[in-house]
Amino acid sequence: MLRALRSLVPDAKPGSEGMSFSQCGEDRIVRWVLEILRVRQPRYLDIGAHHPRRLNNTYLFYTLGASGVLVEPNPAWTALIRRERPRDVCIEAGVGGRPASGVPFYVMRSDTLCTFSGREAQRMVAECREEIRAIRSLDVVTPAQIQAEHFTDRLDFVSLDVEGLELEILRAFDFDTSRPAVFCIETISYAIDGSGEKAHDLIAFMQSRGYAVHADTYVNTIFVDEERALGLLRPGRREERP
Repeated sequence: MLRALRSLVPDAKPGSEGMSFSQCGEDRIVRWVLEILRVRQPRYLDIGAHHPRRLNNTYLFYTLGASGVLVEPNPAWTALIRRERPRDVCIEAGVGGRPASGVPFYVMRSDTLCTFSGREAQRMVAECREEIRAIRSLDVVTPAQIQAEHFTDRLDFVSLDVEGLELEILRAFDFDTSRPAVFCIETISYAIDGSGEKAHDLIAFMQSRGYAVHADTYVNTIFVDEERALGLLRPGRREERP
């Protein structure tokens, strides 16, 4: 199905211009897919945004004039995000399966590994020579709450990287009201020797919600809404999006 879509935009090739800000070029792949889907200025939701530019899956789209919502619980990063990406909404909170207050947030020595999962934090200490530097109490909101408040019109792209809680968050998504066209989700657990486990249950869940695996960079998996993609192959259905 996705192979057939490639013929619709023959000149949209990953890496054909500019650079990538993602860990493994995921933003270039996502941009290529969105070009195929006729989405020129995507509305994005970046859950676990971390740095506003470095290893970030949505900054490329920001440089091209798009905007969205970045969720980051670490106040050190939210201050930088608000300064460097003023068009975006920045939410300083966690995201989970249900709203809550005073939820422990584990600040790890490696700032890319901070997490709300106590189990994942302890695993990284035991197996990955990590260290818990601090535990902060923060609020948690659901993805459906964010969708209802910020994406009443549309949501095109979701980047999700939360160190172990991805599946819980996905189960709380509203896939009907503002159904994203593309997801980029971390699907490998962190391991210091590179032996991380693939989240096959997460991949199966996304497929059960009607998303096909388009690409996998070992670290992240990129999913595309099958119905949206198939719609472009039907006569008279090539709609143009902003």
